[in-house]
Amino acid sequence: MENSFKSIIDGSKSILIMLPTKPFFDQVASGLGLYLSLRDKKDVQVYSTTPMTVEFNRLIGVNKISQELGNKNLIIRFVDYKASDIERVSYDIENGQFRLTVIPKQRINPPQKEQIELSYTGISADTVVMIGGANESHFPALATKELTSANIVHIGIRDISLASNKSYISFAKPASSVSEITASLIKESGLAMDEDVATNLLMGIEQTTNNYTDPSVNAETFMIVSELMRTGGRRVSSQVPLAPTNFPPGAIPSGFPRPFQPPTYQPQGFQARVQASSQQTTQQPVQQMAQQLTPQPAQLPPQPPSQPVANKIQDVAQEEEEEKEPPKDWLQPKIYKGTSLS
Repeated sequence: MENSFKSIIDGSKSILIMLPTKPFFDQVASGLGLYLSLRDKKDVQVYSTTPMTVEFNRLIGVNKISQELGNKNLIIRFVDYKASDIERVSYDIENGQFRLTVIPKQRINPPQKEQIELSYTGISADTVVMIGGANESHFPALATKELTSANIVHIGIRDISLASNKSYISFAKPASSVSEITASLIKESGLAMDEDVATNLLMGIEQTTNNYTDPSVNAETFMIVSELMRTGGRRVSSQVPLAPTNFPPGAIPSGFPRPFQPPTYQPQGFQARVQASSQQTTQQPVQQMAQQLTPQPAQLPPQPPSQPVANKIQDVAQEEEEEKEPPKDWLQPKIYKGTSLS
């Protein structure tokens, strides 16, 4: 049997893509890229013992990574429900669809929807593809008995050491990233390469090489990158640009540069008037504040005026009273004398 990647994939019915414990971004991107390329052609599963964190959320298909090894058998479990409360379980076929019926005992409520838990068990994979890793401790699931007869394939940038002396086929070689090797294998095997596959592999290469600044980047790397971008691969930045809108109210940094405003020319006389006006405007509040801060004399209760002032006021009142009284001869009869009589 030819040990090419294409022949191994073509001869496999079910493929298990296995990520190492605590995988790097490049390894997850590589595994998901291979999964997306095979999912329409093969029964394929991506497995990781480590739960995915926020840093992997930008990868396409990250929700397809399972922490349960095997997908051969479906297990239905009723959480917090006593098995003794079930009378019997039956099934039937209705309109070509399987229906399972759980019948509880009398006066016992059936299991609730939120108590139903679905999981899978049993490994049906005949080929295991290990992504990255350095030794067998990074892939503890290899010790599972159900994988004893499976073909083991390794993709990485360096050889892996298996302590159990299991035979495996290695496609490891020096490269800038595991994603670069995976992209080459997909291309050589004639597997599907769409924009989602290309985007994941492109992100894996850029993340590992720190945007192509790593010394391991060579001409082969740029050839792979150009082909991924021609296929529709998108460059997704791992960093969100800082902007005032990205911060909650009251938390905007003060270090953002202000937009440049060119100086405007103003006549010298106009500048002098503006300065004088600004100084006057500034001095007025200061003077008002100083006046407010100056201590005012304490207010004393009213006191009667002194004796000279009182006499003067009394004389003025008498004069006004005399002016109001008419002369004594005002009411006496008067004789009119004239030169002519009418």
